[in-house]
Amino acid sequence: MRSQSAPGEPRHRDPPPVGSYRRGHGRVAVVAARETRGEGVINASRPTVLLVDDEPHSLSAMRMALEDEFECATAADAEAAVRQMEEHWVQVIVCDQRMPGRTGVELLTDLRQRWPDTVRIIVTGYTDPSAMAHAINEAGIHQFLTKPWHPEQLLAAVRNGARLSSLARENERLALEMRFLASTAQTKLDMRRAALREKMGFETILRAPQSPMNAIIKVARHHASFDIPVLITGESGVGRARLARAMHLASLRSDRPFFTLNLAGLTDEIAAVELFGVKRGAIAGAPYRYGLVKKADRGTLFIKGVEHAGPALQMELWRLIAEGSYTPVGGQELAIANVRIIAAAGTDLPRRIAEGAFRSDLYYALSVAELAIPPLRNRRGDVAILAQAFLDDLSARHGKSAQGFTQAALDFLSHWDWPGNLKELQNEVTRMLVFAQSPILGAELISRPILQASPSDAESDRFGNGIMTADGTLKDRVERIEMRILRETLTRHRWNKSRAAAELGLSRVGLRAKLDRYGIADPSGRILEEEED
Repeated sequence: MRSQSAPGEPRHRDPPPVGSYRRGHGRVAVVAARETRGEGVINASRPTVLLVDDEPHSLSAMRMALEDEFECATAADAEAAVRQMEEHWVQVIVCDQRMPGRTGVELLTDLRQRWPDTVRIIVTGYTDPSAMAHAINEAGIHQFLTKPWHPEQLLAAVRNGARLSSLARENERLALEMRFLASTAQTKLDMRRAALREKMGFETILRAPQSPMNAIIKVARHHASFDIPVLITGESGVGRARLARAMHLASLRSDRPFFTLNLAGLTDEIAAVELFGVKRGAIAGAPYRYGLVKKADRGTLFIKGVEHAGPALQMELWRLIAEGSYTPVGGQELAIANVRIIAAAGTDLPRRIAEGAFRSDLYYALSVAELAIPPLRNRRGDVAILAQAFLDDLSARHGKSAQGFTQAALDFLSHWDWPGNLKELQNEVTRMLVFAQSPILGAELISRPILQASPSDAESDRFGNGIMTADGTLKDRVERIEMRILRETLTRHRWNKSRAAAELGLSRVGLRAKLDRYGIADPSGRILEEEED
């Protein structure tokens, strides 16, 4: 027999005899199975339904209709219903409308304030439309059941309510996950942005305290925050792309994409496809694709070698910058662009404008802000700092220990004109690191053209024609060549006279005579001695 509980109290049951049966909701169930489910104790694995009715037989009928699929808690009045809600996690509440003291709508209205996610179902003998509308608005009623109700009708309503509650919880979980993922993504984006600024911002552009780059970077910082086109001019390898990236990272578009396109070697047709995209069918066999202008939407597009653009492409670039629109290849309609253009050009751009090979209106559109980066030969004070930075990076990349350069090596590097600018300096440091036998890299590791060159003719000597075109007699030119060879050979052999003389086919006495004649001495200040191998 089932023990009786006071209204609103937790239900308890006496253990039934093993093998006893009961009949409920149209089918026979084994009581032992019910005990396995833990009736009398709310099972968290099944949805919980709170049944509220002041008539015991109505509660019993509802319970019998639902308990095979749901955990059922009961309450005979409003106070007991509140206690049950406080004790259990209730997904669905089924409440009778007519109860002493408070109506079902009033109770559900109060419960809605504290437990808004619980699905509310009301049982009533009246179907007044105005009363139903009031109940829906005030109590947030999910469904009405009219008396007399059928067990299948009640079961279907509670099933729908439980499913709705489950979906609401799932939506809430997904919303929490989305907020978490969005927060995580934003955090990662901020970290990546900070890392990029740390690696590629203005602070990472190395220069000496008195470097000409200081004034240029100051102006670039100022222009970075303005959404205007920028033209960066300078020789190849001076760091135009690095400056463009730093300006992007310091701009209001820093959280958007940064794309680069080099026009050198591209035809106008290929460049137009890369920049503006192509419509399907415009080019045989080419699928529809977006261009970099679209991909860099709300970001920055860096166009290198803009002086290489042909007349047709120059016109399209002018329209993109001046009017903010473009037409994909094969398209008919204009597309609106939202991208900042930073362009880079070589030092011959003024000549091309004068010759009519480059549109002056495009130049004016690009050069709202113009920055001219000087070549490395005009910033000799930066060479030592840059060389050390390259050495540190290459040492870590190749896993070879290196600490720095001798003063003689830095002197040679600083005197060279570096026609290839930063890339040439990086390649030279790489070569020195590969052949280095100690953590301190000496001048003997430097390439012969740099060792042989004098500061006055370093750039022309890079191509081997400095002395051939210089003024002076044959004797003067030969002596100049001889001085260069002597200095380069001694430097490579770390000023070991015996080894240098052997390589040059001279006696040590003959070598000393030539050194005295030309006034060549060890730059370290050491007195040359007769070293033996």
